Amino acid sequence: MREPGTAEPKGHIIGRACAVALWGLSGKIVSIEASISAGLPGIDIVGLPDTSVSESRKRLRAALAFLGAPVATQHLTINLTPGTVPKIGTGFDLGIAVAVLKALDLISSEDTGSIIHCGEIGLDGRIRPVTGILPALHTGMQAGFDRFVVPIGNASEASLLGRARTLPVASLAELVNAYGGSMAVPPLPAVIDMDRPVPVTPELHDLAEVQGQAEGRFGLEVAAAGGHNLLMRGTPGAGKTLLAQCLPGILPALNDDEAVEVATVRSLRGELDGSEGLDHRPPFEAPHHRSTASALIGGRRPGTVGILSRAHRGVLFIDEAPEFSRDVLEALRQPMESRRVHIHRAWGSMVLPAAFQLIMAANPCPCGVGMAGAGADCRCTPLDKRRYRNRLSGPLLDRVDLQLELFPVSPADIRLGGGQETSAVVAARVLEARRRQTERFADCSWHLNAEAPGTWLRDHFGLSPAALTDLDRALDTGRITMRGYDRVLRVATTLADLDGKPGPDHDAMRMALALRTQES
Repeated sequence: MREPGTAEPKGHIIGRACAVALWGLSGKIVSIEASISAGLPGIDIVGLPDTSVSESRKRLRAALAFLGAPVATQHLTINLTPGTVPKIGTGFDLGIAVAVLKALDLISSEDTGSIIHCGEIGLDGRIRPVTGILPALHTGMQAGFDRFVVPIGNASEASLLGRARTLPVASLAELVNAYGGSMAVPPLPAVIDMDRPVPVTPELHDLAEVQGQAEGRFGLEVAAAGGHNLLMRGTPGAGKTLLAQCLPGILPALNDDEAVEVATVRSLRGELDGSEGLDHRPPFEAPHHRSTASALIGGRRPGTVGILSRAHRGVLFIDEAPEFSRDVLEALRQPMESRRVHIHRAWGSMVLPAAFQLIMAANPCPCGVGMAGAGADCRCTPLDKRRYRNRLSGPLLDRVDLQLELFPVSPADIRLGGGQETSAVVAARVLEARRRQTERFADCSWHLNAEAPGTWLRDHFGLSPAALTDLDRALDTGRITMRGYDRVLRVATTLADLDGKPGPDHDAMRMALALRTQES
């Protein structure tokens, strides 16, 4: 952008606009310059454009011709700066078009260079919705921009960031007139919808539907209260999947900041429909056991969001966990610790959020009945069982706070069917436990017991050696690792929160250890 008070050289007009180059959920402001010069008619785009950006010159030429703009005999050079940042996607069309229209002197406004434009141009000049509007607006606001032009099909999505001043437009001619020009608006319907991926609605249930499984219900409540990862082993039909599908119903609603984070991920995927405002329900993702590590992590190309990031601020349910490939299961380990996905591909590197709560379900053996009390004969050899269990590696299990054994439902459980607590009743206790954590961690960078460092908890509660006796013994005998030691302490803190106690005591430690190792 030229210095204030300076003019363009006589006979050489440069139009300017701004856009955003997204790289995952973050981005860079891109300055767009359009220059008209003598030479053979044509349009050149420089500044590291990808194929879709390079193709915008064809869409732009057709749209301007449709609107009667004099470009057939002009030579246009369009520069996208900084030149070191890759420009990907059709969202640059609108900014390029505005810069060209300014260079053609069809726009009188001098503010185009301080406004961010996002949108795809159709051959008839209509502006089509694009993905990633929410992260683009967020990037612009962080860079100090407060005005944005977006497609009318993205208007409801853009409104989710109430602080942004957005101008939704349906056609290029409409935008020209808004910028002080004069152009006839073709009588064409606005493009409202885009080709969005069809979201899969998860099948969710109420805890009142669960027959028996008192320990499983309690473990689920503890997991919800502290944000803990959970593994349930049990025979087919024991209720593992049903319990997992009850978890979203007892989790607290997302706050506004968390809901915006989830909406931003969905915006990048093109799944966001902001017409009903922010969705405060935690996401629930349940990938198929044939899913690949690439599908989980994402990043096959820039902007591709994987399943782990789609589960951000929600639940990732891995059903039949041993049936997943080893590389898929091991891909969970790093995001479980860092709560982010670090992607490294040939096209570059990218970081995406992945603060999910992991719930895994597994059979005890390949035939599914290899546990005491199953009421059927197991067909698996001891070697088969060991190999099946070893599909869940020690380092992965070490990151799972709660590890439960669920036994088959008995006829007595079925006869007693009614009278189970509903999800609403359990959710109230979970909410109170979360309130205690919010107060405890008010000055910390973490918000849940599952995220708190063990050193912080030990210092904060001033735990006595007597309270830690069982944990120390388990560590000395190798039943748990140091990581497991801290995770047991986190679960014990959650148990104290559920009981309304100021901190974990010996009983809470013993119960937390039992919930992790199935020993008391």
